[in-house]
Amino acid sequence: MSQPQENQLASIADCRRDFPALHQQVHGHPLAFLDSAASAQQPESVIEAVARYQQRDHANVHRGVYTLSHRATEAYEGARDKIRSFINAANRREVILTSGTTESINLVAQSYCRPLLQPGDEILITHMEHHANIVPWQLVCEQTGAVVVAAPINDAGELDIDAFDQLLSERTRLVAVAHVSNALGTVNPVEELISRAQARDIPVLLDGAQGVPHMSVDVRALGCDFYAFSAHKMFGPTGTGVLFGKEALLEDMPPYQGGGDMILEVSFDGTTYNELPYKFEAGTPNISGVIGLGAAIDYLLSVGMDNVAQHETQLLDYMMQQLGDIDGMRLIGTAGSKASVQSFLVDDIHPHDLGTILDHQGVAIRTGHHCAMPVMDYFGVPGTARASVALYNNRGDIDQLVDAIRKAQQIFS
Repeated sequence: MSQPQENQLASIADCRRDFPALHQQVHGHPLAFLDSAASAQQPESVIEAVARYQQRDHANVHRGVYTLSHRATEAYEGARDKIRSFINAANRREVILTSGTTESINLVAQSYCRPLLQPGDEILITHMEHHANIVPWQLVCEQTGAVVVAAPINDAGELDIDAFDQLLSERTRLVAVAHVSNALGTVNPVEELISRAQARDIPVLLDGAQGVPHMSVDVRALGCDFYAFSAHKMFGPTGTGVLFGKEALLEDMPPYQGGGDMILEVSFDGTTYNELPYKFEAGTPNISGVIGLGAAIDYLLSVGMDNVAQHETQLLDYMMQQLGDIDGMRLIGTAGSKASVQSFLVDDIHPHDLGTILDHQGVAIRTGHHCAMPVMDYFGVPGTARASVALYNNRGDIDQLVDAIRKAQQIFS
């Protein structure tokens, strides 16, 4: 957008009106929704796109010769084209539609890594990963005799780049790293990590679940080999996600699952698989979810990803400052480059107790280990409270959070 900065941010503020779930009270208080890192709310346009498909066009895709099936297929494949453009993949064959980031990573583990790995080979990850970027690698290593190696982090929640570099070796078969940490908000220097890995001909997968909703992502500029993300983090429906993969790699990978739509011919003597991307899309997909993801991309583009990033950066800075002014506050994750997320502890209040009290003040945050137990182990805590912001949040939400924390302190004092 070409408007002055004030107008850009004003347009972001107007976005709040587009999200029906935000216009309600919880326990007599306006809802301050600060858990978008777990699952973001959906704008009216996404809800309407899904409803329109369900009401008018519900039919299976790719298989019907009748009008409803044609309309469903057009909307479904149209969403794939939107995804391709949104992340700047080279072509639509590189866009695999999955149930989410978790399935996307499991697909790479089983289809790319499992045929490749030998005993003693290594998968290099980091200490800040979500369980979805740890467990699939552990499973494939158990199957093959390979091992998972984790690069360390520091007390700010930043990756130790030198240690990462030293762990890259002739045994490393894949690097799998979060673009943005879901528990710490750390934005990893992924361009540098990709460059270091690919200098050794080591492919790289990025877990982009927390990256795509908050910043522009260009997979060709990044140079990553795989990029995984979920619709529900980026204002779309649950149960829908994407795996980007470089076409040459995907062509050589065997199918992850077998069934309808991923085949060309089937006989008892053998099966001929479908072309990309359908080779990896067995069975009836989440059609309405993919259509909703396409609508979510339309919405994000209408706002502008640069505007989203600018607004959220300013809001996160404000939240860190306001939280830091609370006596007894311990901020977990203070990296120099952060996005959308702040974890914290207050006095000796258990995070679950804090979350419950905040809920009674209308404030929705996440509490627990955030599917990142190794992060909690590093900081010596069983869990944290986590507030995460999105394009629809404002300073009033942060002020409501701070007031609710102070009330919790009064209760426990």
